[in-house]
Amino acid sequence: MQNFNEKVNFIWKIAELLRGPYKPEKYGDVILPMAVLRRFDSLLEPTKEKVIEKAKTTDIEMILNKEAGYEFSNKSKFGFNNLIDDPDNIRANFEAYLRGFSANIREIMENFEFEAEIKKLEENNLLYLLVKEFSDIDLHPQVVSNQEMGYIFEELIRRFSENAEAGDHYTPREVIELMTNIIFNNLEDELTKPGSIFTVGDFAAGTGGMLSVATNYIKEMNPQAQVEVFGQELNPQSYAICKSDILIKGQKSKNIVKGNSFTNDGHKNLKTRFALMNPPFGVDWKKDKNYIEKEVNDLGFDGRFGAGTPRTSDGSLLFLEHMVSKMSQDEKGSRMAIIFNGSPLFTGDAGSGESEIRRWIIENDLLEGIIALPTDLFYNTGIATYIWVLTNRKNEDILKGPVRKGKIQLVDASNFYHKMRKSLGSKRKEIGKSDIEEISKIYGAFEENENCKIFDNKEFGYLKVTIERPLQLNFQLNEERIENIYAENTFSKLYDEETKEELELKQEKKTIKKKELSKLEKLYEGKKLQDEIVARLKENISDELYKNKEEFEKVLDDILESLDLKKSLFKSITLGLSKRDDSADYNYKGKKKEADSTLRDTETIPLSIDVEDYNIDTDEHIKKEKKNILEYVETEVAPHVKEFWIDHKKTKIGYEIPFTRYFYKYEELRPFKDIMGEIEELEKEIQVEIKKVLG
Repeated sequence: MQNFNEKVNFIWKIAELLRGPYKPEKYGDVILPMAVLRRFDSLLEPTKEKVIEKAKTTDIEMILNKEAGYEFSNKSKFGFNNLIDDPDNIRANFEAYLRGFSANIREIMENFEFEAEIKKLEENNLLYLLVKEFSDIDLHPQVVSNQEMGYIFEELIRRFSENAEAGDHYTPREVIELMTNIIFNNLEDELTKPGSIFTVGDFAAGTGGMLSVATNYIKEMNPQAQVEVFGQELNPQSYAICKSDILIKGQKSKNIVKGNSFTNDGHKNLKTRFALMNPPFGVDWKKDKNYIEKEVNDLGFDGRFGAGTPRTSDGSLLFLEHMVSKMSQDEKGSRMAIIFNGSPLFTGDAGSGESEIRRWIIENDLLEGIIALPTDLFYNTGIATYIWVLTNRKNEDILKGPVRKGKIQLVDASNFYHKMRKSLGSKRKEIGKSDIEEISKIYGAFEENENCKIFDNKEFGYLKVTIERPLQLNFQLNEERIENIYAENTFSKLYDEETKEELELKQEKKTIKKKELSKLEKLYEGKKLQDEIVARLKENISDELYKNKEEFEKVLDDILESLDLKKSLFKSITLGLSKRDDSADYNYKGKKKEADSTLRDTETIPLSIDVEDYNIDTDEHIKKEKKNILEYVETEVAPHVKEFWIDHKKTKIGYEIPFTRYFYKYEELRPFKDIMGEIEELEKEIQVEIKKVLG
């Protein structure tokens, strides 16, 4: 790309002028808005005099914008070419220059919070120097194309954010290009159709890189196509850059919204043909919990999160649900791609929020494929990442390409990369053009090979079945078992020595509250009751062993009769005096055998029948799986367990995608003899080195 590195290096040298007053990670707070201003200034310079003249007779922005030839304008007499003529008044003139911009540019500068930086720059005698340096760089579109400018911004951001948190990562351009290739896969006829209009969304837009690459892809295929982009971004600085880029390209800047996608959907009722997203990994959504849960309760599936919510420590799948809510429901439907780390593949047991979201995606046949990317690909994290490809119109016509309906494709592209000569933060690898072509080819071919596996939807589903075993206990009144009742929760709660001492100290200091005084009295009563119970039990110590719970409870009831104990406390004492015993009678709850929670087990059983349509209630499908469950249990459980039963009420359907398991390759261990031989050689070398040291 002509002059790209030259421009980046020139701007980076300007950034180094800030050393001292600014830390390196803060250079971007100044350099990025200055680069944006210089870009706007370069665009507006040819029509500057016309706009100033028009501004003498009107202050209507729409008219001034039209005179400028863009959706923005600047009516001040200042620009980078003449600000440097008056160094003594640089701050006043520069602020007048900023005030001269149309409202949309002023809003962008406000999001950069640039006014505070102007003061700091002037105090450190840097403002004039920066303006002078930037006036020497030409960023007009005839010199630096929109695409090149996008690259410049992204490279600067990467350099400025090398110390950013791992979750808040910048997406390498080659990853975006791969995602774009994948979502436009097999759509050449549609993309090249004259007069086509395409909508593209990114609801964690960052600086707009994904929107730019997708637009460029479509325009290269069809220069006459109309592309309308929509984005939302929480970070003010990233939002400002994204909106600047959109304005400069002449697209609708109102389509770029600032705010939290979870709590303030900036594109309600929007449906897009395509979408790409790279949300932050492992984002905590605790602060948004009340809002999201209210939407779930009020709207259910009419809202965005009806399928479920993941644990608050990782909101990745909330972004997926939000993105899917933007799918077009027309004949063409939508194609979308989102980047995740490994967590959304498998985190969460059957019935959990994560599993339910996966179930919703898969049973609605929305998940087309997942591509595993190489590690060490992102600038701020080296973890494994995956592209999820989603569509609500999987192909089922063999004449239009591979039949994907009811199928999910997994592609292991973790070995498609080139090592970089020089690492950039955590980024040690890159996906080259040839890698992108090969991965896209594998994905598009939809044929199984060592890097590609194809599965039916049901193969990622499973039944979590609860196996219960009967509770069998013996009972005895002896010293050891009487001591055990102090470990039983209900009994132990009667009295707490530490709490009692704390309250007594407060009472002594006369700082105890009425509520605390009442609590202290209850503790005294609890201790008295504990002592009375234990005393009575010890009076009745015996060698007799009871193997029937009902029989023992009658004996215990007689011993403790006058104490009028609550059922929960009586049960707690009974359990404390018990031990598990396979030869004892069964315990019953009513007419049913009581289950022993300590022997409870679960079995994971693969689904045997395709789920026809997603239903939040899984009971109907579980009934169809009854034969499958019984056959599995007879084969896998019955030979190993004396007596058991299935608690069908606890059976759940879960979904997970154990990606690495499908591509695992067994590596034979080295022979023991070879390993020992190598150890012996190393020991000899060590001995030689020790002799050298010791002389």
